[in-house]
Amino acid sequence: MNREFAKQFGREPDLLPLKTAAHIVPENALMLNWAAVVAPGELDYIIGNPPFVGSKYQTPKQKDELASIFGAIQNAKQLDFVACWYKLAANYMEGHAISAAFVSTNSIAMGEQVAPLWAPLIEDGLHINFAHQTFAWSSEAKGKAAVHVVIIGFSYSEKVNKYLYSYEDIKAKPISNMVGSISPYLTASAQITVESRADLLSDVPPLWFGNMPLDGGHLLLSPEEKTELIKIEPNAVHWIRPVLGAREFLHNMERWCLWLVGISPAELKAMPEIIKRIEKVKKFRLASKAASTRIHAERATEFRDTRTPTSYVLVPKTSSERREYVPMGFFDNETIVTDLNFMIPQATLYHFGVLESKIHMDWMRVVCGRLESRYRYSAKLVYNNFPWPDANKLQKVKIEKSAQAVLDARDLYPDSSLADLYDPLLMPIELRKAHNALDKAVDRCYRKEPFKDDADRLKLLFERYAELTK
Repeated sequence: MNREFAKQFGREPDLLPLKTAAHIVPENALMLNWAAVVAPGELDYIIGNPPFVGSKYQTPKQKDELASIFGAIQNAKQLDFVACWYKLAANYMEGHAISAAFVSTNSIAMGEQVAPLWAPLIEDGLHINFAHQTFAWSSEAKGKAAVHVVIIGFSYSEKVNKYLYSYEDIKAKPISNMVGSISPYLTASAQITVESRADLLSDVPPLWFGNMPLDGGHLLLSPEEKTELIKIEPNAVHWIRPVLGAREFLHNMERWCLWLVGISPAELKAMPEIIKRIEKVKKFRLASKAASTRIHAERATEFRDTRTPTSYVLVPKTSSERREYVPMGFFDNETIVTDLNFMIPQATLYHFGVLESKIHMDWMRVVCGRLESRYRYSAKLVYNNFPWPDANKLQKVKIEKSAQAVLDARDLYPDSSLADLYDPLLMPIELRKAHNALDKAVDRCYRKEPFKDDADRLKLLFERYAELTK
């Protein structure tokens, strides 16, 4: 490189002898007193790309280090390892005019990690002054896959001009936006964190978990297995029901299960092939290391859960981040829902309409966690905390009609799966128009003036959430 330099400039750079050098301390940054390396009063900036390690992948040593840094902060165990640098930097910076910025895994700005990391920091007076929303970070190392990251700049001095950098897609160039405030979810809204809550913030039906089979696969049937079983045991037809995981629901896939709730010993005894399956379920449960699983070996004829409301709205737990809306649907107690979905018992068209609206989707995208990059819906974070509108009777009727129009538009394409209907490139015009009308009907319940964009909706939602949780 010195020779290349010489070709360009006619001389080699004056590098030797070395006149300046970095001050490098080869220690564990999490166990080191940072002030012993450099006094806070002598420092202006802290920058870095600390290591990302999810809670499930941390070594016992890393878990101990994280616990020693966050102490008794509730739910800190689920934080990514990178969060340690935020806490130590904040401790070090307090009382000084220092700014910091870290490249980090985007998980610290979504889902259950936001509250344990950011709530204490915000309470102590820390401000997010600039942030890059999720983008793809590529390493120069050979074979190193790109990861989804954010960059967050923060200090105890609140900057007048805050900049939020957004990306049309994760590989695009950043778009700079000057905003009034940046939330821990990296949105242009107040510095508010959404806490997990077991109770509902609004007066709506609860969100239930689906039914976990916990069966080793022996109560579940493919279409071929169902046909074969009925040939051998014709009476089994009365005890077989359609079953839906998220994949079956979204992709129109056929699957069945043995639903033996209420079967008498005499009926069961008359079907030896089903008894063989029950014996395998019992063996599977007894072999588990978890005592809670072994307990259920006593009732091997049934799924672990047996919830069958007369009617409900099904909400898949995970859905592609490409979809503008998470598809949901109505079912009755003849269809069994697994624990890969949620269900809302006795939900009405009004409830369905609000949940399928753009404003609820905006809330879900920001507050929910992610499975890889897919949306991961949750009861305690997304549903229980959602600030429902105070809709009057006429507004509810309008939403119900618009919600029915969405269902009617789906019915125009009986051969298409929900995954296809909600693919941004394949979505039929009738369905898109129906959703646009539903979005407007729900938006009007929050305020008369149209929202400028998603950020405008989120600003209102966070303000309303703050009011409801005072």
